[in-house]
Amino acid sequence: MDVYEAVDSRRAVRAFSDEPVPKEVLERVLAAATRAPSSGNLQPWLVYVVTGEPLADLKERATARALAGDPGDEREYPMYPAELTSLYLDRFSAAAAQRYEVLGIDRDDPERPMKIAALNSEAFGAPVVLFCYLDRMMGPGQWGDAGMYLQTVMLLLRAEGLHSCPQVMWTMYRKTVSQTVGADDGLVLFCGVAVGFEREGVPQLRTGRADMTETVSFIGS
Repeated sequence: MDVYEAVDSRRAVRAFSDEPVPKEVLERVLAAATRAPSSGNLQPWLVYVVTGEPLADLKERATARALAGDPGDEREYPMYPAELTSLYLDRFSAAAAQRYEVLGIDRDDPERPMKIAALNSEAFGAPVVLFCYLDRMMGPGQWGDAGMYLQTVMLLLRAEGLHSCPQVMWTMYRKTVSQTVGADDGLVLFCGVAVGFEREGVPQLRTGRADMTETVSFIGS
């Protein structure tokens, strides 16, 4: 798979099969991803790969919290700005509407937040979840580096025929996650990334993107 095909076919999959992902494939992807760029070559990411019984136990405990209506742990960073202007809010709303439709959840359902949290806490059935942390001393530049690293990982997963879904939701249950991975208080959970093979026979979601002309300006000839 060439790079353009990997970029074009990468999407947030929310329905995984239970087919196991070979450890050697994960090792190959994560070893190659070490070439991702980072300012000053700090390589600020720290990743825990959780599978098997530890993941099953984590899913069970997180799902129990979700189904109990647990609002989650206090956030350590905001997922979105407090107030989004219309341009960004329009994109957000359009994508959310598509996502809820595919998941079969009515946007007006009063239990929508709980149902979404429960689906997320199951990692949509994925047999692998990567948890990416950063040291608390790191700043916005290093958070950007972590984003580039995770995009590199997700594109390499596509080259292996795998799909993924980045999940900031795990930060809501960061204390439960840290109990599983052993992360100390000096680390901040950036997000989880569900990894696996897409389950067949389920609706596929491919959200739209803004045209390049909306986000890119060419200066000079």
